[in-house]
Amino acid sequence: MTVALPSRRAPAPPRRRLRRLLVEGGSAVLGFLIAFWSLVPIYNMLLIALAPEGNNEYAGKLWPDPISLDSFIGLWTEATDELENVWEEFGNSIVIGLSVMVLTVAIGSLAAFSVSRLRLAREWTLSDAALVTYIIPSSFLLVPFFRVMHEYGLSDNLLAVILAEVAFATPYAILVLQHYGKLIPIELDEAARVDGASAVQVYLRIYLPLIAPALAAVGTYALLFAWNDYLYQYLLLTSQRHTTVAVGLEQFFDDDDSPWNYMMALAIVYSLPPIAMFYALRRYIAAGLTLGAVKG
Repeated sequence: MTVALPSRRAPAPPRRRLRRLLVEGGSAVLGFLIAFWSLVPIYNMLLIALAPEGNNEYAGKLWPDPISLDSFIGLWTEATDELENVWEEFGNSIVIGLSVMVLTVAIGSLAAFSVSRLRLAREWTLSDAALVTYIIPSSFLLVPFFRVMHEYGLSDNLLAVILAEVAFATPYAILVLQHYGKLIPIELDEAARVDGASAVQVYLRIYLPLIAPALAAVGTYALLFAWNDYLYQYLLLTSQRHTTVAVGLEQFFDDDDSPWNYMMALAIVYSLPPIAMFYALRRYIAAGLTLGAVKG
């Protein structure tokens, strides 16, 4: 009578274990280098913002001594001429960013719903036509956009910047939301229509809740796109009362003696709203980025 011995997993060959260790070690080193390279500019911004003199030249110190918060306090008191209208500029930036985000999500979701759920004839033309916008670089369209806004009486108007930035953010939103819309079973729409739901009710009560992660990802992209834009805000907004923070930061470069610590403090504070929004929606964004990989 023979007794079957339990099989044991053969140990990995030394060469394979060495290769795995090299790959893991190389990945760790590469990750460290990428993180270091990405964090050095942010560290330099903090170094200048916390320095009492605001000197932009590296003095050999890893941390300013003493540390001064005068540059951040100066934002509230508008200590310099460059900060005279800083909170009005923040208001304009917030209006542009939120408007671009809301319009991009609304237009993109409606277009994606029409393409993926209503079974339109030649539905591919809608998404393909939207992507034509990306054929020409956005910088080449500055002058045409300026002339169009002037013809329609939108010169020096926040709406001009909002419409221009929505035109560039919407094609990406349509492409992403169209893909996620196709992942939702069409039987849900048919069941709702049997119960008497209209197309608007299907869109509001079924389609939008199911693509909420994708909407969060697209909305964050649109907000960051508008928040980081400079060219169109600089060209289409000419008066001081319509200036944004992105354009206002450029005023520090007009004077060689501008306090760099105030500029860096303003840049740090300006970066906080997108970070806060990304942190608040991080679960939805992660789900939106991985949904296609799970169901595709």
